[in-house]
Amino acid sequence: MTRPATPRDTNRLRILDTLRREGRASRGELARMTGLSRSTVAGLVAELTRQGLVVDGGEPEEVGAALAGPGRPPVLLCLGAAAGTAVGIDFGHGHVRVAVADLSSKVLAERAVDLDVDHEAAHALDVGAELVTQVLAEARVERGTILGAGVGVPAPIDRATGTLRSSSIIPGWAGLHLAGELGSRLGMPVAIENDANLGALAEVSFGAGRGLEDVVYVRCERGIGAGLFLGGALYRGSSGLAGELGHVQVRAEGAVCRCGNRGCLETVAATGALLAALEPAHGHDIGVPRLRELVEAGDPGAARVVNDAGRAVGRVLADLVNHLNPAAIIVGGALVGLAAEPLLQGIRDTVDRYAQPGTAEAVDVRPGVLGERAEVLGALALVIRDTERIGSGTLVSLAREAAPALAGGR
Repeated sequence: MTRPATPRDTNRLRILDTLRREGRASRGELARMTGLSRSTVAGLVAELTRQGLVVDGGEPEEVGAALAGPGRPPVLLCLGAAAGTAVGIDFGHGHVRVAVADLSSKVLAERAVDLDVDHEAAHALDVGAELVTQVLAEARVERGTILGAGVGVPAPIDRATGTLRSSSIIPGWAGLHLAGELGSRLGMPVAIENDANLGALAEVSFGAGRGLEDVVYVRCERGIGAGLFLGGALYRGSSGLAGELGHVQVRAEGAVCRCGNRGCLETVAATGALLAALEPAHGHDIGVPRLRELVEAGDPGAARVVNDAGRAVGRVLADLVNHLNPAAIIVGGALVGLAAEPLLQGIRDTVDRYAQPGTAEAVDVRPGVLGERAEVLGALALVIRDTERIGSGTLVSLAREAAPALAGGR
């Protein structure tokens, strides 16, 4: 029989869960955020440290330490691997990337391989499972400490059945119950999410959207999708299809899209359309790396093509801005980096022109900062942030088990 929680258990849980949410904090910050006295925090931290649940996270960054005033800066604490770990897996169109992290979101090991995953789901899942084995070995993480795996895929997910919906985006995966297939290979709970949603979650957790509660994340690559982070949580819609910007019609007589409709945003602003527009001037072997090089070198044609794509994306986003009134639009994907400015400028100009003045003024258009790692970091955050189903449930048991013999204050 599970014994009832004591006040000491509850206080341990406050400290563990605060460190899970914040990543790192000093003893003084823990006292302030939990409402516990400094002496209580000091005693509980000492117990949790002896159990390996809390470890020394180092000193604050140089700037933060300077702002703290004279004297030695406070030592920051974070959760140790004994408190649990999380696995993240990102299945992109052309790669598989896997990482393992502790509950303070510190990545312990990460690996990636180039792989065409679109048509052979079973092989891609086998590769993903093997990469998980490799990163766990590299990080010296036991499978028993893993709370679960977050997994990203570039396709919409049917929330009712847990299956992938689209046969046109990754045809070899249509109808696949990915959580079951991958869970049986990994031997751990698996949570599946669309890649744009994971990009949004990563940027608000670790990147350009930290501290914001209402963000639209736009991923511009082979497809165009949006992750909606609203009111401090991912918004998926009733059936999991929220954010499918790439299939909003922008040209009534445009090219036929892979979804079967005509003139979708994807047909004019995804990377394939940009490369096709530049082929007459730069040859049929032009790829995204070459496109980035041309934009960074100031090639006017490449800059114009990317800016036009930004204007097309911005026109769709302007209506979304009017509806949702977000604080930021964060742009991720293959062109973000030095080549992103024409794209971002096109989005900014068009949102300013077509959105209502109040909503346009309130939204900041900014590039993502996590690059090609955004989705795998979002997959880790999917596990780490899941307080009710994963995080706190495990931390409750740890809080009860931590140093029971030291419970003189019970």
